[in-house]
Amino acid sequence: MFLQEKLLKAAAGNAPVRVCLIGAGKFGSMFLSQVPTTPGLVVTRIADLRPDAARSACRTVGWDEARVDAVKISDDAPSALAADDVDVVVEATGNPHAGVRHARAAIAAGKHVVMVNVEADVFAGAALAREARAAGMVYSMAYGDQPALTAEIVDWARSCGFDVVCAGKGTKYRPHYHQSTPETVWEYMGFDPDQAVRDGMNPRMFNSFTDGTKSSLEMAAIANACGLTPPADGLLFPPCGVDDLAHILRPASEGGVLEAKGMVETVSSEERDGRPVFRDLRWGVYAVFEAPNDYAAGCFRQYGMNTDASGRYSAMYKPFHLIGMELNVSILSAALLGQATGETRAFNGDVVATAKRDLTAGETLDGEGGYCVWGKLVPAARSVREALLPIGLADRVKLARDVKAGATLGYADVAIPEDNDVAAYRRAMERTNA
Repeated sequence: MFLQEKLLKAAAGNAPVRVCLIGAGKFGSMFLSQVPTTPGLVVTRIADLRPDAARSACRTVGWDEARVDAVKISDDAPSALAADDVDVVVEATGNPHAGVRHARAAIAAGKHVVMVNVEADVFAGAALAREARAAGMVYSMAYGDQPALTAEIVDWARSCGFDVVCAGKGTKYRPHYHQSTPETVWEYMGFDPDQAVRDGMNPRMFNSFTDGTKSSLEMAAIANACGLTPPADGLLFPPCGVDDLAHILRPASEGGVLEAKGMVETVSSEERDGRPVFRDLRWGVYAVFEAPNDYAAGCFRQYGMNTDASGRYSAMYKPFHLIGMELNVSILSAALLGQATGETRAFNGDVVATAKRDLTAGETLDGEGGYCVWGKLVPAARSVREALLPIGLADRVKLARDVKAGATLGYADVAIPEDNDVAAYRRAMERTNA
């Protein structure tokens, strides 16, 4: 409500919020589709490795030629994000190394950063957020994506005086999906392969969702923004519908599946035998919280809340998310309110490379969504203590030894070039947070 009022004032005063979008893929295109109907917000620059594809994306989402021609579109991201006609940089490349470099450059140039790139945020978000705060700039999660929407529910619950027991999202999951590759992803997702190709769907990107990596990244982002705890050795992905959230996502000592209170977890929309979960949360987000006293527990019952058998645990959820079509909330919140819609506050969770199959010394890893590794969520303290390899450093590096399927890789297992500035930035963050 406050954003709309401020936005209209900005439009009336001919002082629009000016945006540089880096990466005009699916998320970026969904954001671009909303720009023509948002007075007071303009995209002044788009940076993409394929400028012609970015122009095509603008036309595909409904921009007329005058609007396309008014935007400076190039493959020069550093120049675009540093330009004087930019207030907010939206990093939507999905590449952790590019994301770190772009965010640091934007902060140095005095721009707010909306980090769509959860890969970069989990890889080095604690350090990036510190840089932004020191510079007086906003570093924000992307509203519309599941981590920011989950963080919003967590903030609501805590602001109401409830303790958050668990928070997370839903997805489609079965254990063998961890071995999914770009060749098997469409079968697991339930998509027609030919249609996927016609629709321009990226098999590696979708495979990251299927093999569990993206869920791990998003749960790490939530843990790091909300002060929650990851499971000790990866997500459990329990099958769970919205009516059972409070029953299943409570501590194991009370009949649930959690190691303790205050954790993150992803629930599956499929039973282990493939049957659909009743009233699943595949596209949504949730938080389970606890009544602080008997009176509050009674109110849960009186007002029709779904609870566990004790009546003390309940849940709030949002069944859908609109991804890039909701991104304006983050952009406008940063530019007009000076606030983030979720921000990395600590290095609680990390996502580490785990072998999909037996790997052989000399092989070159192919990163997120590929054929070699998937990303497992672990506590950051464990990752640092055991020198585990972040999924963001498991791309285009050679293995130094054989690794068995299911084993977690470490820094010692690969050869990272000494001149890799992003790897150095990450190692410095590890030392700071050790």
